[in-house]
Amino acid sequence: MAGCSFAFAQNSTKVAPPSGVNVVTPATSTASSRVRNLDGVAAIVNTGYITRKDIDDRVIEIEAQMIKSGKKLPDQATFRKEVLERLIVEKIMLQEAENTGIIISDKELDTIIGKIAAQNKLTVAEFREKIIQNGMSLKQHRDILRSDVVLARLRDREVEGQIKVSDAEIDNYIIERMQMMAVANSPQAQNQEPSKPGSGPEEIDVAQIFIPVDANAGLGTQTEARKKAETLLKAARGDVDFMQLGAQAAKEDPKIKFQELGYRTPERLPQIFYESVRNLGAGQVATAVLKSPAGFHVLKVLDRRSLSARPPTAAPVTPAGDANNAEITTPQNIMVTQTLARHILVRPRVGFSDTDAERKLNGLREQIKLKAGDFGELAKKFSEDGSAPNGGLLGWMGPGDLVPEFEQAMNRLQIGEVSGPVKSQFGWHLIQVVERREAQLTVDKQRQFAKAALRERKIEQAYQDWVRQLRDNATVKLINTDNVTAP
Repeated sequence: MAGCSFAFAQNSTKVAPPSGVNVVTPATSTASSRVRNLDGVAAIVNTGYITRKDIDDRVIEIEAQMIKSGKKLPDQATFRKEVLERLIVEKIMLQEAENTGIIISDKELDTIIGKIAAQNKLTVAEFREKIIQNGMSLKQHRDILRSDVVLARLRDREVEGQIKVSDAEIDNYIIERMQMMAVANSPQAQNQEPSKPGSGPEEIDVAQIFIPVDANAGLGTQTEARKKAETLLKAARGDVDFMQLGAQAAKEDPKIKFQELGYRTPERLPQIFYESVRNLGAGQVATAVLKSPAGFHVLKVLDRRSLSARPPTAAPVTPAGDANNAEITTPQNIMVTQTLARHILVRPRVGFSDTDAERKLNGLREQIKLKAGDFGELAKKFSEDGSAPNGGLLGWMGPGDLVPEFEQAMNRLQIGEVSGPVKSQFGWHLIQVVERREAQLTVDKQRQFAKAALRERKIEQAYQDWVRQLRDNATVKLINTDNVTAP
């Protein structure tokens, strides 16, 4: 989302303030001391400011989205304060981008808009018409898009581009996982009840409330989704039924999903899920919101249960001492279940809602159930990705190869079974499992998974720390705060 459109650029010509704002600018004064009773200004942010109109416009924009999706409107006073804080953070980040030379030219912005239009299967003229139909001016859309691209590039340079995952970290991550599996599969562990989470062979029943967010969504959208997830996490820690909480959240916002994944061994859980719940007991909620490429997850362990003796899932290990103290000295191949699946993908686009996508896929699913259509032939005709010519076949996939919501839905299917519509960051899917097999997960593949998991964890923490540092180092002065909460 774009921040305030009025700003003082550091060491540059000042932009004229909005009508009704009086500014005195002695050469030696600071931004805050230059301001005297600024009518309509809500906050001074370094060398720029945010007006009450900026807050009004953002509130109207967000509330329109909430009304359209059937959400309940929040308390106005609290909501406006939250919006002001978002605008302050966005303003600080945009100033940082400007000071470090991140600029999006009009020509580059035109190219980006052309690509977005093409992705939505529209000409640029048709795309512009859709924007106007949605009640937004072309200038407003360009300003918002420009800010989103600038912020994404700033994050990439200042955070993601700085993240390094060493070979030693990857080795330790894999060895830690294999040590856990070795202990879980030792004869001693299989003959006793687990005394604590992860201490013996077991299955974990995990439930999630999922707030989907497109990976390319702007900072405002990401922040709003995270805040919503954190609110649900706080509620989940109280004396509430987790699934009822999910049902209520989904009722207020149909995009939110909730589900019980069922009993699964650790290796059959998405890796980032297992890392989040591995030390939780039955009935406990994850300590923090989990961020994945698809959005934000609130997780709860509904139950943990021990397994009877089963074949080891790890390759032979190098023990140190007895089996109760099994230790892996080097990463090794392990056995995993791979799934051969195919899908039909319908991508999101302007003028084609989630409801439209679900309706289309349910119609195709009904044809398959009634033997009026073959999954592969329908995939060739209707699927909107590169697998379409091959009848939607995705090849053999192991744990972690697919985005969590797709993998979870696929793992629940029997061979030959077709799922209902499944939403992921790529669009809506129908999924059919063709076959399953046991196969070795090579060390190289494990390293890919480990690196991705470690990198995601580091990026999220680094980003939060970076934003907090920017906010702490900024000079922010609230003006007429008693009036900020009133339109």
